[in-house]
Amino acid sequence: MQVFKFGGASVKDADAVRNVVSILKKYASTPTLVVISAMGKTTNKLEELVKAYYYKEGDTEKILTELKEFHYKILKDLYGDPDPSIINEIENVFTEINWAIEEEVSGSYNYHYDQVVSQGEVLATKIVAAFLNHEKVNAIWTDARGFIQTDNSYREGKVDYALSQELVKNELLPLFKRTNIVITQGFIGGTSENFTTTLGREGSDYTAALLAYFSDAEKVTIWKDVPGVLNADPKFFKNTKKLDELTYHDAIELTYFGASVIHPKTIKPLQNKNIPLYVKSFLKPEDPGTVIRESEKRIEVTSYIFKTDQILLSIQPKDFSFIAEDNLAFIFNLFSKYNVHANMIQNSAISFSVCTDYDVHKIEPLIQELQEQFKVLYNKDVQLMTIRNYDDEIIAKLSAGKTILIEQKSRNTHQMVMQEESAD
Repeated sequence: MQVFKFGGASVKDADAVRNVVSILKKYASTPTLVVISAMGKTTNKLEELVKAYYYKEGDTEKILTELKEFHYKILKDLYGDPDPSIINEIENVFTEINWAIEEEVSGSYNYHYDQVVSQGEVLATKIVAAFLNHEKVNAIWTDARGFIQTDNSYREGKVDYALSQELVKNELLPLFKRTNIVITQGFIGGTSENFTTTLGREGSDYTAALLAYFSDAEKVTIWKDVPGVLNADPKFFKNTKKLDELTYHDAIELTYFGASVIHPKTIKPLQNKNIPLYVKSFLKPEDPGTVIRESEKRIEVTSYIFKTDQILLSIQPKDFSFIAEDNLAFIFNLFSKYNVHANMIQNSAISFSVCTDYDVHKIEPLIQELQEQFKVLYNKDVQLMTIRNYDDEIIAKLSAGKTILIEQKSRNTHQMVMQEESAD
């Protein structure tokens, strides 16, 4: 058995869906569990919908209409005249979204986020599964919330491995007695109270890794719009190089520092059972891509990881005392409470600096609670550059025209928190 994961770009329109179906047709004789993300920019649009609903600062009806038109256009382009059964399936999903945003706002933003944004994956998988069957490829749709079980940490669901393993064995794997292609959702899970959770932004890779772990799959393939894992993001860097092979160790480090090609939690479940991960292009499916597996061969190519929309926090005791172990324990507990992940940390005698992603729904309450005990300074709109296998010439080139706020070096890795130099 193998696990495939297709991201939003691979199902962004009707032609993209046809391409996914053509890839799956080639593997129809092999048991294949297919994990699919929301179509195109659907997640962004659903996030916009949640904000408009929760904060009463937008037109929910307009946003919902745009979402419907987007998905119905894909159906029309695929079928011409869609079968009433798939229309009914999609209508039911939009009815659930309607119910979610008609409720009186109560509880946390994160809870409402998960109940709404999760529906993007449901819509995508229903459309792809229906079109596979239309194309005479026998496929079964199944709901990931029935076997990926988490706690109630909304937007960062923590997976119950033991329960999920049992449910995969008893509920998911028996489906392969009826077909070789099973379609399910990435990114989402369910709680014991039947609420929906999500596993963190871009969490579909993690879903694929978990399902491979629980089912003892032979391999996982993540299908992307790039030829494999590159040494830099082509949005920010020219002349990128494809890395043919990575060790689990290198992959974990790259994802920890923010490489966007793979979700950070993806590697651990695969490494634990020595399941290889392939990153391949859905545009050129015959190309070899990149393989991530156990190996002694470490990468020596210089790699660049560039993260924008960062915030640098500087946390200082109000009484000018040292930052001691009890201070650090309190600070880290708050970071855990608000699910804020540190991308870079630096400590001095009376200051503790942290660079992290700027998510207003997490950062603002974190700062408010920190300010009860500490003086908190911060710089918004900063950038974090991480260079692996660096040299001084590379550092000088990448930091030209920038103000370096903090930096640190290890033997192989150099990190800089930077912002554009002011024009005055």
